[in-house]
Amino acid sequence: MVVIPKNSISIPHQTFIKIYYHPGLMLKVHNTLGRKKEEFVPVEEGKVKMYVCGMTVYSDAHIGHARTYVAFDIIRRYLQHKGYEVTYVQNITDVDDKIIRMANEKGIDPLRYSAMYTERCLSDMEKLGVGNADVYPKASQHIGDIIALVEKIIENGYGYVADGDVYFSVEKFNDYGKLSGQKTEEMKVGARIEPGEKKHSPLDFALWKKAKPGEPYWDSPWGNGRPGWHIECSTMSSKYLGLPFDIHGGGHDLIFPHHENEIAQTEAATGKTFANYWLHSGMLKVNGEKMSKSLGNMINISDALKRWDSGLLRFFFISYHYRSPADFTTENMDMAHKGLERIKRLKEELENAAGNNDREVNRKSLNEREKEYHNSILNFKKKFEDVMDDDFNTPEAIALLFEFTKFSNKYLMECKPNKELCRYALDTLLELGGVLTLFQAESTNMKNAIEPLVILIKKYGGTATGKNLDELMENIMDIRQNARKERDWKKADGIRDGLAELGFEIQDEGDETKWRMK
Repeated sequence: MVVIPKNSISIPHQTFIKIYYHPGLMLKVHNTLGRKKEEFVPVEEGKVKMYVCGMTVYSDAHIGHARTYVAFDIIRRYLQHKGYEVTYVQNITDVDDKIIRMANEKGIDPLRYSAMYTERCLSDMEKLGVGNADVYPKASQHIGDIIALVEKIIENGYGYVADGDVYFSVEKFNDYGKLSGQKTEEMKVGARIEPGEKKHSPLDFALWKKAKPGEPYWDSPWGNGRPGWHIECSTMSSKYLGLPFDIHGGGHDLIFPHHENEIAQTEAATGKTFANYWLHSGMLKVNGEKMSKSLGNMINISDALKRWDSGLLRFFFISYHYRSPADFTTENMDMAHKGLERIKRLKEELENAAGNNDREVNRKSLNEREKEYHNSILNFKKKFEDVMDDDFNTPEAIALLFEFTKFSNKYLMECKPNKELCRYALDTLLELGGVLTLFQAESTNMKNAIEPLVILIKKYGGTATGKNLDELMENIMDIRQNARKERDWKKADGIRDGLAELGFEIQDEGDETKWRMK
């Protein structure tokens, strides 16, 4: 189990007053279980317990994983924005058929192999700017809990032992299929028992698997073996969140059989409702095709980050509703880049206009044009919450950001900016943008730019005396300014191009040069 401090999410500094939980601000979510939008009412007032199926760590995390975990990061952030205290659990499947196969091919102990990829996958998520879960329980560390749950299933008459394997009897659970909408009678058509399997029905699934040569195993009442995939999530979610908990999430591909099986085995063992709301993210395609190794179009997060900024990747994902399919193309990334740049430039303009002012707006002192802009800020906040309360509608939230950007730019161009008003607008932009994971690219990507900057400084004959990004940028800017003064345009342009490759944009304004990350 990996426990992460609850305050580990990086959210920009804000000076606004926190909005506390209020039952009148009604959130609606699309519940896969009922196939409709429902009012969200947590088990415990003011608190939300959320479990999201984590990665099976047999290879590096890819952009399909990124799409899912960005979506649930935003769901968690918005719940916190509304004042809920959120406990977010995301498991790590470190015992699995794929892990064992890949580890054996490489001649590595399976648990050591999965530990290596656990570290790599979580590191990629951190680089992407996805907030940490509160707990990352590992299947291998909960074997005793898993065995206890399997024993309860057998005791209640829903499981049976077959030569060291333990299976769940699907047809004994009357509600099987309630999540996916599938019926057992239809599923049985064409289903078959594979050679070597000793289950009673082709629909039955493994709770515990008898050990085979070359596999990790643990002692159990049924002999040496290891857990099935589905029982791992049932065990860890109920252990850390209790039953029932509020939200169970994951990718759309997990609805059947994984989540269907989780419901069946958990409710068969406990007699309690498992989770009240089931949320599923849509499929991510690449150039219109399903992402798969056989098509050669798998894109790992680490590779994507070499080409695109983490903030841009997150912005692309939230430009789609979390339940909708998304298409990852260069054209769509370019469109996302243009949209994100508009919002970033507004942030910079508001920062310049607000200066160091931190006084609150006195509405009575505002003129009519300023009151109009003040009203637009208030309206933006209200509409933002309205669309996010409608099943976390991030595309509509982005549309509101663009609308607010347009209105703000008009105000800044036509009027002498009121510092207090601009500070309020900026705080609002940071607050609501932070919910959408905006404005944190600096904190996640700037660290990665330090070493390349040192190399660039040395390449052009300078000394890297800076200890952080700002100081290093001051070093390289000084070198470039001297080159410009000496009319060494080749050197000045070379530095500019080198910075552009690292993700920086520089703008010359007379003798002054400004820079920012793209």
